[in-house]
Amino acid sequence: MTPGQHPELNGGTPSQDPGARVVCHLDRLLEARALTLVELSERAGITAVNLSVLKNDRARAIRFSTLVAVCRALDCGVGDLLEIIPAQSRSSRRRSGVG
Repeated sequence: MTPGQHPELNGGTPSQDPGARVVCHLDRLLEARALTLVELSERAGITAVNLSVLKNDRARAIRFSTLVAVCRALDCGVGDLLEIIPAQSRSSRRRSGVG
């Protein structure tokens, strides 16, 4: 694997798949742990408003310090919280009625 390649993108990099996007699974993690956004906010030391932006997939970027704080508070890894969805997968989901 050459530098910058990610196997999660089927051998491509985000620059090779400009339609790829990152999806946040904060809603699933909160539900699985029976936590509210406010409770997570208190545990992670991040405002509920900022967490809401993440939860609702409106974030355009995330600081590493925020990512670490959320993952620590939820006792999860980055891959549990964030997922890269290649553009091809999204379009095939739309055709199949999923997503």
